[in-house]
Amino acid sequence: MTDVSAERRSDDDTAAPILVERAADRVVVTLNRPEKRNAIDQAMVDALHEVCAELEVEPRTLIITGAGSTFAAGADIAQLRERRAADALAGINANCFIRINELPMPVIAAIDGYALGGGAELTYAADLRLATPALKIGNPETGLGIIAAAGASWRLKEIVGEALALELLLTGRVLNADEALAARLVNAVHAAKDLLAEAHALADRIAANDRDATIAMKRVVRAPRAEHPRVDLEAQAELFESPEKVRRMTEFLERRSKR
Repeated sequence: MTDVSAERRSDDDTAAPILVERAADRVVVTLNRPEKRNAIDQAMVDALHEVCAELEVEPRTLIITGAGSTFAAGADIAQLRERRAADALAGINANCFIRINELPMPVIAAIDGYALGGGAELTYAADLRLATPALKIGNPETGLGIIAAAGASWRLKEIVGEALALELLLTGRVLNADEALAARLVNAVHAAKDLLAEAHALADRIAANDRDATIAMKRVVRAPRAEHPRVDLEAQAELFESPEKVRRMTEFLERRSKR
């Protein structure tokens, strides 16, 4: 596992809305409002935008987790209560999560405990989701007189299918870990003590591959169906000219010849 602890951000841990740890091939973001069960507020959104700006320039895998035993229990309700139509149209959380989703390299959500409302929508923006047996994930927004408008209406049905997405969004039903795993809403469930290590192990597997190929793979998977196979072939054409492709394939052939 890559050691990220040495490059931890120097901000006051008790005040920073997120904690950021950096390594050459990954960045770990910890949502850091444990006293509010990591409720997503404006300061946290602003800090996440700063991380996105960094990773758009220097692509690395992003791991997102939460301080304490909660990922994020939702958006900050006190702030939401004061927001009006103009705030909704500004897409404060939605645009942040879109930016996270569109990062060049993979995003891994390591989810312990509650991931509700905006917290759930943040996990939906990730490419891969790992959870603990304590997971409780869902979107109870309609019970608060609003809708899940930060990505759930389109991402959730892409992940679990429209029928289940509609059930969850219309009823507010919360899934536990076994239900989320069965629905493939999460990729795997691990003990809480192992969660971050397993997220790093996943990041290690990604880091072992060619970064340019990984970026291209994520981009073409996300491309609209009408753009295939053109986008695949254009990406492959670029990679076929890469010295890294030649190096990796040469090493593969040499290893095979020695068997």
